[in-house]
Amino acid sequence: MWRLVPPKLGRLSRSLKLVALGSLLVLMVLHSPSLLASWQRNELADRRFLQLNKCPACFGTSWCRRFLNGQVAFEAWGRLRLLDFLNVKNVYFGQYGEPREGGRRRVVLKRLGSQRELAQLDQSICKRATGRPRCDLLQAMPKTEFARLNGDVRLLTPDAVEGWSDLVHCPSQRLLDRLVRRYAETKDSGSFLLRNLKDSERMQLLLTLAFNPEPLVLQSFPSDEGWPFAKYLGACGRMVAVNYVGEELWSYFNAPWEKRVDLAWQLMEIAEQLTNNDFEFALYLLDVSFDNFAVGPRDGKVIIVDAENVLVADKRLIRQNKPENWDVWYESKFDDCDKEACLSFSKEILCSRATVDHNYYAVCQNLLSRHATWRGTSGGLLHDPPGEIAKDGRLEALLDECAHPKKRFGRFQAAKELREYLAQLSNNGR
Repeated sequence: MWRLVPPKLGRLSRSLKLVALGSLLVLMVLHSPSLLASWQRNELADRRFLQLNKCPACFGTSWCRRFLNGQVAFEAWGRLRLLDFLNVKNVYFGQYGEPREGGRRRVVLKRLGSQRELAQLDQSICKRATGRPRCDLLQAMPKTEFARLNGDVRLLTPDAVEGWSDLVHCPSQRLLDRLVRRYAETKDSGSFLLRNLKDSERMQLLLTLAFNPEPLVLQSFPSDEGWPFAKYLGACGRMVAVNYVGEELWSYFNAPWEKRVDLAWQLMEIAEQLTNNDFEFALYLLDVSFDNFAVGPRDGKVIIVDAENVLVADKRLIRQNKPENWDVWYESKFDDCDKEACLSFSKEILCSRATVDHNYYAVCQNLLSRHATWRGTSGGLLHDPPGEIAKDGRLEALLDECAHPKKRFGRFQAAKELREYLAQLSNNGR
């Protein structure tokens, strides 16, 4: 089945933001006492604000001590709850500090969904458990599918969770063992056996897997081991903390040419790493936009900061099971849609082919080439090259072939040559 993916819901236009800001000024005048109170209070130390009372219908508790002790605090405007109606994605910036370390560092705090999505999650749990839209989640969770692995169940198996989210659209036992072994929301991590997890931890794991598996992607493919994802820190209730990387890629759209070339090279290297690696897991990025990547201010390293829509295919299992056409190279179909950051793909094919060019296609079409459009702009990250490069024509030709190939399997060769050419232009090939 083919799927055309538009940008995620919740991206507000500039005009809507202006209207919202005007409304905000009126609300600030009307609610000045509560405004002052929310500014002075550290709500991240409040159990109800963290929705800790909803556990095990939550994302974990490993960072609760830090939250409840006041070691995590919102930055500046993040303290104002009146601004929450603008923050559709429920993503905040905060500061975290360990008393023994001195100093503080920036963190990103996520609820992993909008207020509407979280409310729908609560309603679905209650309806499955009681038939009513409201209930005590603590009592309801053991009566749902999230409790199916409680008790003496030994392993998390593919038949239990297949299709629950992009991460496990076609899970192998090897992938699921990795998820359990690296699950960070338990004190006894390190084993792939479910019996080492408490029932509450198993339910949290399954709920996270179904609702938004981003924390599990970050835990299973950690930055400490060279994977290009933000570092997972921990969770408390329905608030997850990850390391702050830097400004989003979009802020570099008009950076000097040399900087943009280096970022483009890194993006192609990420596409290669996620497609071909020693672990034989292919991690396919199903949502690729300028907002989903960030750049470190010191090392200039590009990192993926939104990993909700990552499909993991086990190449080792594909080669073992040999489904139909498993060894036929698959070239993604270019789709010149009229929306920003859309991709055309088939999850079934991603799961059943050993050689797929999806990540090259996604990066070239949505970020680098003239086909990339974002926030009303076009031309991609490599727009307006210097005169000699534009005159030479090689860069434009490689970008076009990578995004919209004219030859059969042309994208595979174009992606390889583009990586090499960008390395040469950015002096990363030395």
